[in-house]
Amino acid sequence: MIKQEFHYNKAFPLESGKQLQGLKITYHISEPSPAKGKEVIWICHALTANSDPSQWWPGMVGPGKLFDPEKYTIICANILGSCYGSTGPASSMPGAERPWMKDFPLITIRDMVNCHKLLRKHLGIEKVHTVTGGSVGGFQALEWALSEPKIIENLVLIATGARATPWAIAINETKRMTLEADGSFNGKTAGGGKAGLAAARAVGLLSYRGYEAYNLTQKEEDEDKTDGFRASSYQRYQGDKLVRRFNPYSYYTLIKAHDTHNVARGRGSLEKALEKIRSRTLCIGIVSDLLFPVKEQQEIAGMVPGGTYVEIGSAYGHDGFLLENRQISDAVKRFYKQENISQKETNS
Repeated sequence: MIKQEFHYNKAFPLESGKQLQGLKITYHISEPSPAKGKEVIWICHALTANSDPSQWWPGMVGPGKLFDPEKYTIICANILGSCYGSTGPASSMPGAERPWMKDFPLITIRDMVNCHKLLRKHLGIEKVHTVTGGSVGGFQALEWALSEPKIIENLVLIATGARATPWAIAINETKRMTLEADGSFNGKTAGGGKAGLAAARAVGLLSYRGYEAYNLTQKEEDEDKTDGFRASSYQRYQGDKLVRRFNPYSYYTLIKAHDTHNVARGRGSLEKALEKIRSRTLCIGIVSDLLFPVKEQQEIAGMVPGGTYVEIGSAYGHDGFLLENRQISDAVKRFYKQENISQKETNS
């Protein structure tokens, strides 16, 4: 995957009514530019991932994998508000000699998608074979399919929903409370919020993995132990790990953006919104997912015209969308074969 940048030098309006004076979008593409005659796979990444899916989705992206760069042009753009190259809280604030930090304006999932659309046009792409994403990536994919119904041919949604539920918003608010409880986060120093970020990550992990995963991976061999538990060290390790690679202010910005997701906003109702989807749609649910229970994927598949629902098992809860590569690949391959069958029937 090749790392590139797209600079948009005009004012970029946000859904909030505010605007950013220009944008930088960092993205990865499997070749220097989209190849003629090669179908495009656009991967929308989740909350703290970067724009190189071969790093965080290696079981799905790469030679011989489902999304093979020899077969497809593969693109993934770092989302607005992140800290992996695109415009976000770590970017320089116009007229000030410091980063935006907590002053970065509220952004929404629709704002992220509008960035994707700018990049698509910049790359001269008129059709996208598949837009896919898990979790917050699924938010983007679904919103994009609604805003450009004639562009996206196939939509693959994994462990995601049509709107942010009160349950998910409550989890995010708890994360924000941990960040705000770190006094350094509310200051004006770029290095603030690290302790709060570590704690917020630990909170999030509880919803990403859940009962079964923790009991499977953090089980103690010493039944007589009274301190120093594996689960405790795991929480601290994962918190510190995110601190080393992510910006606390981007994390705050992105979980606020997560809460804005609602495809029904301005579209009448959920049913009226989803019935406008024209992409062939596959929704994959994970039985053990606590953050986005399977009823959310079933809801989308039931309201999208001709939507397909597939359920997979995993001991790893929501994080199964990053780990259950074989099951996801098999489901998508079956979905693609159904498309080929339909095309043959149409042509006969």
